[in-house]
Amino acid sequence: MLNNQGRPTAAGAAGAQSHPTFTGNRALMIEEALLFEIGRADVTGVDLDEPEGIAFSSEVGTGSREENASGKRAFKHRLGGLERKGAIGLVGLSEPETMRHYVRLSQKNYGIDTGLFPLGSCTMKHNPRLNEKMARLPGFADVHPLQPQSTVQGALELVDELARWLLALTGTEAVAMSPKAGAHGELAGMMAIKAAIEARGEAETRRVVLVPESAHGTNPATAALIGFVVKPVPARADGTVHVEDVRALLGPDVAAIMLTNPNTCGIFEPQVVEIAAAMHAAGGYFYCDGANFNAIVGKARPGDLGIDAMHINLHKTFSTPHGGGGPGAGPVVLSARLAPFAPLPFLRRTETGLELVEDRAAAGESRPFGRVTAFHGQMGMFVRALAYMLSHGADGMRQASEDAVLNANYIRAGLQDLMSVPFPDHPSMHEALFDDAWLKDTGVTTLDFAKAMIDEGYHPMTMYFPLVVHGAMLIEPTESESRAALDLFIMALRDLALRAKRGETERFAGAPFHAPRRRLDETRAARAPVLRWTPPEPVRDAAE
Repeated sequence: MLNNQGRPTAAGAAGAQSHPTFTGNRALMIEEALLFEIGRADVTGVDLDEPEGIAFSSEVGTGSREENASGKRAFKHRLGGLERKGAIGLVGLSEPETMRHYVRLSQKNYGIDTGLFPLGSCTMKHNPRLNEKMARLPGFADVHPLQPQSTVQGALELVDELARWLLALTGTEAVAMSPKAGAHGELAGMMAIKAAIEARGEAETRRVVLVPESAHGTNPATAALIGFVVKPVPARADGTVHVEDVRALLGPDVAAIMLTNPNTCGIFEPQVVEIAAAMHAAGGYFYCDGANFNAIVGKARPGDLGIDAMHINLHKTFSTPHGGGGPGAGPVVLSARLAPFAPLPFLRRTETGLELVEDRAAAGESRPFGRVTAFHGQMGMFVRALAYMLSHGADGMRQASEDAVLNANYIRAGLQDLMSVPFPDHPSMHEALFDDAWLKDTGVTTLDFAKAMIDEGYHPMTMYFPLVVHGAMLIEPTESESRAALDLFIMALRDLALRAKRGETERFAGAPFHAPRRRLDETRAARAPVLRWTPPEPVRDAAE
């Protein structure tokens, strides 16, 4: 059955479920089996003839062919006894079977190209296809990290231009382009801070890093990884970090603070300048988590706020969303205090062009702490990011930030009469945060509500994060969504909220009902995971 908008009604969905099919398929909704259920381990989709007169030897050799005792030519390989001794255990499929399997699986995925992706604090924005076209140009897509630098001057020029834009947008002194992800850039920034402290001869005394309770989980992990001791900074009742709470923890043992701004509650930290000044007065450094930079690009420069280091997720702020077709990139910008300690390799312009400085001996007056990766960053991400910047321009990027904030507040305004807002005194920045207070006594949990969103055709929002809010529901629409898309999303959530308040627990308890798979027993899956497929036991007939 269809409603007046041509969409299936609840009765129509129930009707589809009441008409089972032999295959388990429902028209174009294909019930896809596992590879092990489709193919056989004793066959392969490719026929390879055995070469005549050649025996294979497991001796370590140089890869040359030699005559063996039987007169046959033996091929000596370099595996040194590590070659496979038995069957690999994978099933063989023909090319059509393989293609169909993975295409069908891809059709079950939810991505930014299929609908609004409301994950909070993740900036799942549209990736313009212009950027993809640029990233696939042969001079960028085919570049190899071991090419002579004279043959990749165009690629180096692009990296240098992108770095110039990042410095202009952040108001900082230097940028390390080599980190390959946000947490990787975070690590590089904190290692630069550690190197600066060591250069001051304070490595033994300054070992404490302050981390707010609302921080991303990578922040305390990064600090602990490189030997710092983490101390939490409490969040105030309004979701922000207060400078007096920071001052109370400062002393000669404090190396840095790691603050996210805008923070993970979707709030711009109002005392960020005062916090930076307090850290500097105490001899410490200010690391800013730049995961939420999409909210302030073109509106505020982090360097003007007093930060010493901040990573930038190119794969979030400047085009490619998480999982958007390849690796990420996490350049880290540095203040003048930290610029000399930027990691290798870094770009330097000479009379003959650009060169990558690869070792400390060639670094001149700089004192790089080392390197965080074998090669220099992610070329595809650099191209996408610069294409995004050039196509938008400074005014376009500023408008994108304004639209992202507008969209988040539009969602908040459309839902706050039904869903509770934990910090009503602050306007939202890039994301709207709700808690589960409105679900009290309904019999519906945050998880139930999120699973019901899947039936409505939406990926769930971020749940139970940030940890400072009980039953958190964090929604980031980004600037990519139209008002019509936002209106439909709001109305879908309003309908679910009203059903929950009316006590329609059956709508939520078993959700999702229409997804390819029903809800998992997540506790059992975590405690007793099944990591290997085994053939089911044969079903015996009653006569046996």
